[in-house]
Amino acid sequence: MEKSKPDRRDFIRLSGLALGGLSLAPVAAAAGLPKGQAIDKKLTIVCLGAHPGDPEFGCGGTMARYSDAGHKVIFLYITRGEASDPKKTYAEMAAARTKEAENACNILNTTPAFFGQVDGNTVLDKEQNAKIIAQLTSLSPDIVFTQWPVDGHPDHQVTGMLGLTAWIRSNRHFHLYFYEVNTGVETMAFVPTDYVDITAYRDKKKAAMFSHQTQDPVNTYNDYFKPLEEFRGLEAGVKAAEAFIYFKPGDENGKITGL
Repeated sequence: MEKSKPDRRDFIRLSGLALGGLSLAPVAAAAGLPKGQAIDKKLTIVCLGAHPGDPEFGCGGTMARYSDAGHKVIFLYITRGEASDPKKTYAEMAAARTKEAENACNILNTTPAFFGQVDGNTVLDKEQNAKIIAQLTSLSPDIVFTQWPVDGHPDHQVTGMLGLTAWIRSNRHFHLYFYEVNTGVETMAFVPTDYVDITAYRDKKKAAMFSHQTQDPVNTYNDYFKPLEEFRGLEAGVKAAEAFIYFKPGDENGKITGL
């Protein structure tokens, strides 16, 4: 990617404050920047998801906030969820879940894109790493969100590692955040660094989630994501929140706030 590498302070201004000062990490607080500070730059955000529904369920509230603030948000689905119903063909499920993804993106004002791997058979190799780098280079994101790779689902593992590999091999030219899904069942060992208040966006996120009718959205929401939003909200001091892990650039790995 050709854009110059932004530093952490720039990112606080561009991403956290682009959402009204919602980044609650210690580094953001230490920067002493006023909440709600206006910015002129519009960001490009790419959110990777192994299957249709993963970005919506995991961080749909945050993505809705970005799009509502005028930023460009792209959901890049690694697969089309082809293997999610053994009673139907891959083609049938791909068509159904693609339509669900398009409906969800319409609600969140995001753009759907598809990477072309197959549900249940995702691959992490030299060819796929080159492909994800090429696709992200063409999109030129300021920020990439991807799934936390310490996860019980192999497709989620691959998705997280594709994002991480692209970040490393593109010389860290975008900011990288990991999000969680079904924590405790799939996502594991997830210790957030940042939170985003999604209280005002819960209904929009829920509507996007419920677009995925093939995924039992009522039980999935009530059993996993509603409690998770409220738990992360308690941690962040708000009614409902989404949590993220920020992957520090190499020059920040040795820094602790105040030292």
